[in-house]
Amino acid sequence: MTDPNAPRRPALYERFERPVPQWFLDSGLGIFIHWGAYSVPAWAEPIGALGTFDLSYWFEHNPYAEWYLNTIRIEGSPAAEHHLRVHGSRPYDDFLDEWSASAFDPEDWAALFARAGARYVVPTTKHHDGITLWDAVGTQGRNTVVRGPHRDLVGEIARAVRGAGMRFGTYYSTGIDWHAAPTPPITDGDGFDRLPHDEVYARYVHAHLTDLIERYRPEVLWADIDYPRAGRQEDSDFSLVRVLERFYDLVPEGVVNDRWGGTHWDLRTSEYEQGTEVQQDGFWQHTRGIGYSFGYNQLEDDSACMSAHEAVRELVDVVSRGGNLLLNVGPDEAGRIPEPQRRCLEGMAQWMTVGSEVVHGARRAEGTAACGGGADDDGPWVRWIEGSGVLYAAVDDDGEVVLPATERVRAALGSGGPVLLETGGAGAPVEAGLVDGGLRVVFPVRRLPGPHVLRLG
Repeated sequence: MTDPNAPRRPALYERFERPVPQWFLDSGLGIFIHWGAYSVPAWAEPIGALGTFDLSYWFEHNPYAEWYLNTIRIEGSPAAEHHLRVHGSRPYDDFLDEWSASAFDPEDWAALFARAGARYVVPTTKHHDGITLWDAVGTQGRNTVVRGPHRDLVGEIARAVRGAGMRFGTYYSTGIDWHAAPTPPITDGDGFDRLPHDEVYARYVHAHLTDLIERYRPEVLWADIDYPRAGRQEDSDFSLVRVLERFYDLVPEGVVNDRWGGTHWDLRTSEYEQGTEVQQDGFWQHTRGIGYSFGYNQLEDDSACMSAHEAVRELVDVVSRGGNLLLNVGPDEAGRIPEPQRRCLEGMAQWMTVGSEVVHGARRAEGTAACGGGADDDGPWVRWIEGSGVLYAAVDDDGEVVLPATERVRAALGSGGPVLLETGGAGAPVEAGLVDGGLRVVFPVRRLPGPHVLRLG
């Protein structure tokens, strides 16, 4: 039965509605990359997660380093004071020329992401500062091929990602470009009412997206914040309709997100604590950084970043509830992945030797009862996942634990007992048995970051 309150596509875009491709449903984990001129100043206040602050406070103290050009234009903000003290009156574009990419090794990145369990990678190709990471038309040399790194970063990342067996996607800021379509700084929610929606900017965005699609064939096309109204209300030669037609024609199994101004989507998105209401029916993707910023922030140390254990728990939780996790890394200006982020990914890679089968090709397990992790829930942390007809329990606890034993769990046990995954695909018997109210399991002390993975018979 169709939910009458679910968002509906405008008639012009109904033609694009289709099932989410299987490869994406089976992925579980993707890697987001935010790398730009903002990685040179690399400064933001690590105040906390999006969705937990009043927007006026959020923008003045924005923890997103990639929003540096916006935050330094807010009079009296700590970022503005920092910029004046450290960089004086130097313009933002100086950072583009100082962006060296001198340590950039795309094959190393791709190998790390693949080890961590990612099935697709989505780098930024243009963020809100308007600098493109390829020689995009109309940028008049304000791109990484002509200035700064002097490299087609989009192309290099695409080749490395695909060479490592993963799918490649592109992020492009459709709704904001502080250079090509300048606007005053956004200081609160009302600032989004002043985004550029004219035909000139719509044609600019259309040309860039078409070029990305034709040149790189991205399998994930990620927009952000909006699409210019002049290009989405009419079926014109620069309409979003033309973009989507070209995309699905060249990449039949491609997917797009839901940030195109309420026009079309293959999946819904949430970001940190914002927009989590989409994490229900239909397919969704949760997006966040390892820290509080997407772009590299020199102020973020281990205390502001997820450990490997926390990241694995986040991933398992998302998959158990029917989504994918798009986890962001923010390289420094030279192209090094910061140590707290690299340690997190390397720890995830260790856990993947045991847990990949509850991430890849896995689904939410119906007829089970997750517990733990809530403010009023002091039970063991357990998430139930189904893959290839097998029921799994991911348990973040050691020693004796009693898990909820619904009829589905009891049926899955059958005549055999559960086994604990210790190495890739190999299980070891574990002390377990049904008791009043649940399944009693005795877990050993964990040797890897992340929860135990229990495969039921």
